Amino acid sequence: MSTTPTRVFVARLLGLDVFDPLGDRLGRLRDVVVLSRGTQGPPHVVGIVVEVPGKKRVFVPMTRITSIDQTQIICTGLVNLRRFEQRGAETLVVAEMFDRRVTLRDGSGDATIEDIAMDQTRSGDWFVSKLFVRRGHSVSPLSRLRRNNETLIIDWADALQGPRTEPQAATQFVANHEDLKPADFAEALQEMSDKRRFEVASELQDERLADVLQELPEDDQVEILSALDVQRAADVLEEMDPDDAADLLGELPSAQAEELLQLMEPEGAEDVRRLLEYDEDTAGGLMTPVPVILPPEATVAEALAHVRREELSPALASSIFIARPPLETPTGRFLGVVHIQQLLRFPPFESLGNLVDKNLEPLSDQAHISEVARTLATYNLNSLPVVNDAGRLVGAVTVDDVLDHLLPDDWRAHDGEAPIRRLGGRIG
Repeated sequence: MSTTPTRVFVARLLGLDVFDPLGDRLGRLRDVVVLSRGTQGPPHVVGIVVEVPGKKRVFVPMTRITSIDQTQIICTGLVNLRRFEQRGAETLVVAEMFDRRVTLRDGSGDATIEDIAMDQTRSGDWFVSKLFVRRGHSVSPLSRLRRNNETLIIDWADALQGPRTEPQAATQFVANHEDLKPADFAEALQEMSDKRRFEVASELQDERLADVLQELPEDDQVEILSALDVQRAADVLEEMDPDDAADLLGELPSAQAEELLQLMEPEGAEDVRRLLEYDEDTAGGLMTPVPVILPPEATVAEALAHVRREELSPALASSIFIARPPLETPTGRFLGVVHIQQLLRFPPFESLGNLVDKNLEPLSDQAHISEVARTLATYNLNSLPVVNDAGRLVGAVTVDDVLDHLLPDDWRAHDGEAPIRRLGGRIG
């Protein structure tokens, strides 16, 4: 480690790549871990949290860090790849310190932490030195107009920290993680205390929270949804995929689930109610009721426009289901499937009715999951149509639906033993 004193601000480091000495990339910095010393001085910086390939977050001690600047972080290369678990006395800077309210010792009021600076001493230790804060409330109404929203950099000792149990905003955390995919954001939530998890969830927009909830274990979904105002909980459920909303409601007490269904928009609630009628081990219990459905008269150009929608998963975008009107499930008579590869081989004006794969038999909505899995595997498909006894399309089941069901309930949080390895080589 360099003996020249160094100062860096944490917010500017977020997302930076972490490399070993040979230049091989270990992962990306997601947070910094500090250890409070109470009244004896500013917190010590004990390590960083790095997101490694596989979207797993691991802990890298500061003793393994050889260089930090505004473009990259370099470590010794010897890293324990076990999933990071926060210890009781540790604090995550981004997850828990950003947005925390402090009282300024000069008597000028309260402020909110938006960033921290950490300094390296000549001995190589790191500690929190400065706070970048936004002033909140001033001591007088006249000065409030002038000072509200003022930003300043103060010494750690110039601010009084409130108790960790007091309410805390999550504006900075959400802003710093807006680039994360829902699954990665969900993993970050799982590392937090219950209190902080609820605060961050409350800060998210309904659509973003719905996407993140779908990536959490069911117990965490229930806890977060139950902590929301009942009307907001219903709004979030409306933003979820109907099959995921049905799975979540199935975990709630029946009276609570019915109350939420009553508050949802009738059309969305109807889809969810239909899914709740199926056993969870059937195609009907796995399916989504809103695949891409078009009439046989629609053209290749129209179909391509539909599958380009950003909200569609790759599995659902791989197939267009052809049916007679009505096109909302349950549809009119189901005619067949057009695969996306076929769309790419024919001119834009070609009618979908001419491209239908009539050899692909639809699944019954009562088919067992074992039959669903075998059919997907046998024909190398990403999705399958699901019909009721009347031959009407009621939904589609995708390969990711089946995987979610077949994997252990705690697969999102499960992590096997990870050996210590050297990046760029093997430990002999």
